[in-house]
Amino acid sequence: MRSTSLLGTWLPRWVMLFLASGGACLLAADAPDPAVAVDSGDNAWMLVSAAMVLLMTAPGLILFYGGLVRSKNVLSTMMHSLILMSVMSLLWMLFGYSMAFAEGNAFVGNPLTYFLLKDVGTGPNPTYAGTISHQSFMLFQMMFVIITPALISGAVAERIRFKPYVLFMILWATLVYFPLCHMVWGAGGFFNWASGGSVPVLDFAGGTVVHVSSGVSALVLAVLLGKRVGYPAEPMMPHNVVYSLVGTGLLWFGWFGFNAGSALGAGELATSAFAATHFSSAAAALSWTAMETWKNGKPSALGAASGMVAGLATITPASGFVTIPAAVVIGLAGGAVCYLAVSRLKAKLGYDDSLDVFGVHAVGSMTGLLLLGLMASPAVNPAIASTFQRGGQVVSLAGGPGQFGNQIVGVLFTAVLAGVASVILFKGVNAIMPMRVHAEDENLGLDLAEHGERAYND
Repeated sequence: MRSTSLLGTWLPRWVMLFLASGGACLLAADAPDPAVAVDSGDNAWMLVSAAMVLLMTAPGLILFYGGLVRSKNVLSTMMHSLILMSVMSLLWMLFGYSMAFAEGNAFVGNPLTYFLLKDVGTGPNPTYAGTISHQSFMLFQMMFVIITPALISGAVAERIRFKPYVLFMILWATLVYFPLCHMVWGAGGFFNWASGGSVPVLDFAGGTVVHVSSGVSALVLAVLLGKRVGYPAEPMMPHNVVYSLVGTGLLWFGWFGFNAGSALGAGELATSAFAATHFSSAAAALSWTAMETWKNGKPSALGAASGMVAGLATITPASGFVTIPAAVVIGLAGGAVCYLAVSRLKAKLGYDDSLDVFGVHAVGSMTGLLLLGLMASPAVNPAIASTFQRGGQVVSLAGGPGQFGNQIVGVLFTAVLAGVASVILFKGVNAIMPMRVHAEDENLGLDLAEHGERAYND
């Protein structure tokens, strides 16, 4: 009795409630069903893939973005990605996973079904993957919600306050990412081609869910937040391109888990997605470098790296649906289109997307999604020719005018949802606490102004 009394005295009430409800649910989460065996090879691949996707955020994206800003803002830029590893993980545990993958309606899952990861145990969830642990599936998907809002941070680097940034990202994940994830990948989702969605959009690993949503939201935030002091008249050169090149290599490595892991098993489809990912990135690096050389007379290391990332973003939605030659075509197109978006479109429209999130991620994945509508091959993924039904009749989703139209609908819906929601969220958060730093703090640098530290103390 004495120990119970002390526990009730010292522990906050919400902790006691967690232990009495959610905590107990976690302990009672679905036990392995001996009749449904987890395949150790598939499960191992998914755990490795989850770790690879997490590595894309830290240290991959952290180094890539950190090297591209000025030295007075490197830590604040890195912190934008680093903090989301904590915040998004806890949000996912509380209700995010449930909103994304629990049963619900066509637009969002029931946030209470897996609240506090209740009933997410070590046995399989055959609705999504019958050969891996339900927890492994949950962990793999969690890594996506960590990196997606982190991508947005690149567009507003060097001028956004930290606290409102975190609040915005929590709200953005709740109102944009979780519902969109359910619509595209969740059971009964509006765009889920594999479970009877109203509009069958092919998106293997996150063209809509990750790249278009984050890229469009990044553009909205960049415009609403305003340009950096001195932009574009003053040069704002990357302080450490070496950091960015190392980050590029880590992103490419981690992207194999991102795309090949989306096969949810260690079979032939994973191999196909792995190969498509690699060759697309290689092709995009070449096309970006060729266009840069044609325009400027010299190829740059940063240009090649940007092309590589563009190729990865472009192939993401298509990686599990296209042949290797098609992946090369998609990569070549992605590198060229993204280069034009970054070098021409950005200058013409005059927005300050600090690290070219919109030009690389949104434009790249839009390109990949649309080309996928023309190039999706049942030879690579036979399910697209035999799974989707309309009016009781099987409808093939192989590349052609019909599927191209479906892809357009998916792209437009995602862009509008992300764009409108971002405007509303920006206005709301900015009314509570200003999102833009003061000019004097921006000139001082966000490392000192927002975090009270320096990256370099020579």
